[in-house]
Amino acid sequence: MDKLSVMNAFCRIVERGSFSRAAEDIGVSAALLSREIKLLEESLGTTLLTRTTRSMSMTDHGRHFYDEARGILAAVTRVEDGIRDSASSLRGPLKVGCSNSFGESIVGPMLPAFLVEYPDIRLTLSMDERVVDLVEEGIDLSIRVGNVLQDSSLIARKIGTFRQRLFAAPSYLAENGSPETPADIHSHKVAGFLMADHLMEWQLAGPNGIEVLNVDPTLRINNSIVLRDLLVAGYGIGTLPGFVSQRAEVKGDLICVLPDYELPPRDVFAVTASRLGMDAKVLAFVEHLCRALAG
Repeated sequence: MDKLSVMNAFCRIVERGSFSRAAEDIGVSAALLSREIKLLEESLGTTLLTRTTRSMSMTDHGRHFYDEARGILAAVTRVEDGIRDSASSLRGPLKVGCSNSFGESIVGPMLPAFLVEYPDIRLTLSMDERVVDLVEEGIDLSIRVGNVLQDSSLIARKIGTFRQRLFAAPSYLAENGSPETPADIHSHKVAGFLMADHLMEWQLAGPNGIEVLNVDPTLRINNSIVLRDLLVAGYGIGTLPGFVSQRAEVKGDLICVLPDYELPPRDVFAVTASRLGMDAKVLAFVEHLCRALAG
């Protein structure tokens, strides 16, 4: 038993007036309980309980230990109850981290409805392209697109998947022609997302399986929103995930190049430093985000 368990056992013995009744309440054997109390007394260097075959009583040290132990156990219970109430309450601070592109494209548009439904949540949204340390920076929830670093202290829940395809502006294609095969890309200007794992190598899934295309982007940038805008302006051809390309596609500002080919999809993960669902605020945000992704 740990110290708090021993304290609880000692108090139960005193209150029940019997080792056997206390052991039954706690769910252990009377012999184990007797041994733990003996070890406690040995560690304190004094007797807490005097026992005969017919009776049991506390010594002065035992009474002092009992009074202090009850106070400590009550304080621990108050702390635990307070944490449970806080974890189940939809109020208070919530810090969420995500990339600039995901924040602008997905999180931003869903925030008004979320904040209306949960007016007592004080939200901090931190948008950054780098992978942040959740514990060090005090982030409750991180939304990550792509591979999640293997970290046994983190819990990652997949909440969505986006296609990843090639795009260019109608003006660029009108001036430079549309590639008909992956190899034709070599005769075009290529813009690349600096932090992508496919910056220099595109694995294109097409009618004949996977075709690997080595590219050397003439423009490399670490913000996919800016990359999208440059493509819209007619810079060249580049790859974009669906959540970045969707609006420009709908407006006709971007056209899918080689529509029969696409790169591996990008998964979206909700990452926390503790088990999802333990904090009601985190769970509420993730549920809203899932609805936004589904819509």
